[in-house]
Amino acid sequence: MPQQNPSDQYSTGVGLIYIFNLIVGTGALTLPAVFSRAGWLLGTLVIVTLGFISFITVTFVIESMASANAINVWLKIKAKKKALHRIGEAEFVDSDSEETPLVVESSVTNDDAEITSKFYTINDKIEIGEMASIFFNKLGISMFYICLAVYLYGDLSIYAAAIGKSLADVACNYLPANLTCNDTIPDNVSCWEGSSVTRFDAYQISLTTFILLLGPFVFFNIQKTKYLQVLTSIMRWLAFTIMIIYALRILIVNGPQASPPAANVNGIPGLFGACIYSFMCHHSLPALVAPITNKKKLNRFLLFDYTLIAGFYLLLAITGAFSFAHLDDLYTLDFGPRGAGDCSKNTNIFLIIIEYFLALFPVFTLSTSFPIIAITLRNNLSSLFLNNTTVYTLCLRKILFPFLAIIPPYVIAMSTKNLSFLVGITGSYAGAGIQYIIPTFLVYYARKKTCNIIGVNVINNFKSPFISNYWLWFVFIWSVVCMILVTVNFAEHHF
Repeated sequence: MPQQNPSDQYSTGVGLIYIFNLIVGTGALTLPAVFSRAGWLLGTLVIVTLGFISFITVTFVIESMASANAINVWLKIKAKKKALHRIGEAEFVDSDSEETPLVVESSVTNDDAEITSKFYTINDKIEIGEMASIFFNKLGISMFYICLAVYLYGDLSIYAAAIGKSLADVACNYLPANLTCNDTIPDNVSCWEGSSVTRFDAYQISLTTFILLLGPFVFFNIQKTKYLQVLTSIMRWLAFTIMIIYALRILIVNGPQASPPAANVNGIPGLFGACIYSFMCHHSLPALVAPITNKKKLNRFLLFDYTLIAGFYLLLAITGAFSFAHLDDLYTLDFGPRGAGDCSKNTNIFLIIIEYFLALFPVFTLSTSFPIIAITLRNNLSSLFLNNTTVYTLCLRKILFPFLAIIPPYVIAMSTKNLSFLVGITGSYAGAGIQYIIPTFLVYYARKKTCNIIGVNVINNFKSPFISNYWLWFVFIWSVVCMILVTVNFAEHHF
């Protein structure tokens, strides 16, 4: 875990932009539909509440990162002391054990506290899996990797379904005369007039083609380049800006096209899963925070970031909920090229380009992320089932795990293209584990271990503002209750 190279570092503002871009992604495209079902008032309350709780657990991750850095510094000092003792250059007897405090509570002076508080830095990029290895026991580490693997499986399934759905929606231009663009087009409707290929067939063909093209990348090691990040960020913000302006134009020129209810409790489970998925950044936070040069008041800047994101989500969801009589699970499809029947096609070339750009936007952006996530899943599966002390066959290491990473998401996406369902399940279970439960246990055990090793009077400048154990209990109970409610709602509607 080397320290950050100065050339790789960036300012706080740039870091917050990266975090903003990481959070605002596919989940935001599923928000308008589930927001409309939950109701504009209830939906607003849920988004604000879940955004705030997500920020709480982000501060838990930040504190855990600083604690992990402090533990690593302590281990280096301990190793150096032992080395000096062995070569006879030290005049002390090394009596340190793993639980020996660096500074004893009763003898801590102001100077001691000032020196040892510098141990609580975020200079080393310590990934959340490495933090789990530092603070959890073997069972906890296994549970972490299982939860992360399930979340990544859901992530890949959502990406694959969104890309397949977008490609099929653009390719299928037939609309029966008895339907309009505001109606939900059944999957068994022909993709083209007079064709035996249905819309669901076109979806499966598009999905299979996508997997065949990008799936093989899981067998290699590739990294997302800086320029590719910049390109996808520009496309993302161009698309979101166009969608908001387009929806506002409909509201201003034509007035509201829909009147969602103020509150509908049946829509909460779907919105809950979508919001967790939409506010997720915890598993990638260390890689984005560590390179920030000035980390003073980091929590305040993150609060600003989360406030901005919540406001953006509300703007996107509210304008979408009132501008369209029918909302697709994938919001970009509501702006796609119009079919025949009662909905005439656009003749303005500029608007046609915008429609195709928005309809294919998930294909452009998610295709660049899909191989990265698949490789991350492959590596996590290897970490879960393999160990460094055993020699494994080439087939097991290089072939089995790539297939295990890519085949299940493909099978899931082939069986359903219901993005609200996939996002709801992924966010409500594995997402809740990654975003709520794991940060809560991380910070609890981090506080316990650093208290024993470094001392209780040493200040962690990156400690969470939510320092009381009551906050830990609140987040844990909240996540369990929400998962129970989602499970009950899912059982009622599917069995």
